[in-house]
Amino acid sequence: MYKYKEVSEGTYVLSLDNHVEICQALGEFCKEKEIYAGAVNGLGAICEATFRFLDPATKQYVDKTFSEQMEITNLTGNISQKPEDPFTPYLHIHITASRRDYSCVGGHLLSARVNGACELVVQDYQENAVLERYFDSGIGLNLYKF
Repeated sequence: MYKYKEVSEGTYVLSLDNHVEICQALGEFCKEKEIYAGAVNGLGAICEATFRFLDPATKQYVDKTFSEQMEITNLTGNISQKPEDPFTPYLHIHITASRRDYSCVGGHLLSARVNGACELVVQDYQENAVLERYFDSGIGLNLYKF
């Protein structure tokens, strides 16, 4: 699903296998390394992606799938956890992808399939950092609980 190298304490460079789903592979890596607080960024190429957009008026997500070859021009996000499921990393990832005509699409990443390569850098904030989430019903989002 992926190969990785720890380049400094708590910093990993990942190369995802071709055709894997990005969030699934990243989630599995975080479980393997027990990363529950951290950050991720990356780039690569995908052939299908589903983005989410939160409509603040309805507090409902609108999903849209794009089935075409695209370049990931930016993937960025954070890793935290929900108190009700403390051993499952909670991934909050945003992505921008360029299309063949050089226009871009993006948003909150629900899923994306690698088609070519995907390279990620994961920063583990280490075991002393606890980043929990809670659902804010007024906004309709899972926010940091400080």
